[in-house]
Amino acid sequence: MRIPAHSVCTAIRDDIVSGVFERGGRLTEEVLARRYGVSRVPVREALRTLESEGFVVTRRHAGACVAEPTEQEAADLLEIRMLLEPLGAARAAQRRTEAHLKVLRGLVRLGQERVRRGEGEDLRSLGGWFHETLAQASGSPALIALLTQLRHKIAWMYSVEQPARPADSWAEHGALVDAVARGDAERARSLAAQHAERAATAHRLRRTDRQGTTAGGVRVRTSQHPVNIAGARH
Repeated sequence: MRIPAHSVCTAIRDDIVSGVFERGGRLTEEVLARRYGVSRVPVREALRTLESEGFVVTRRHAGACVAEPTEQEAADLLEIRMLLEPLGAARAAQRRTEAHLKVLRGLVRLGQERVRRGEGEDLRSLGGWFHETLAQASGSPALIALLTQLRHKIAWMYSVEQPARPADSWAEHGALVDAVARGDAERARSLAAQHAERAATAHRLRRTDRQGTTAGGVRVRTSQHPVNIAGARH
């Protein structure tokens, strides 16, 4: 696989989130550079960025390794999300554009249509797109960056069960869009808080599965089941 140098960080992060690189596994510059078809310089820069984000740690005598978050750290992420998503929704009610509203309403229609037809295969990706657009509508680059990082890390640490009543979940999405469209920041904040709290109950911690290590020291899964980042959101 060959990717642009500027995309190396995203590629490594995606492989960590999807479980290609196991937690605790070494991330050697040489092996990563060969995997992505780039020099070691962008790999080194990417690893520094990922360390600042909490995906990578540097260990004495081992170098860069995939981080091994504790259960408490994982629980903290859900709590932080339940604080930030309502803030993002409130800001969206104040700053959204008509383009944001068009996309949000279109996603709600698609989601509700899929539910009616019993087509649940892409509901997670639609839900992910919905929450990403809602975050973008906040108009706050700092908040958008925080929510994006939270989505990545939650997808890495948790598997997510489909809601028992998906129609209710998409009705909540619709009510949230209505509040945002009216510019009702407090209503949007309240609805987003309730939605995030209910969605959190569907999260189940992933268990580390150590199965193998490449010759270069990068531990990878022998049986991969890619994780959609959107799966951590409802």
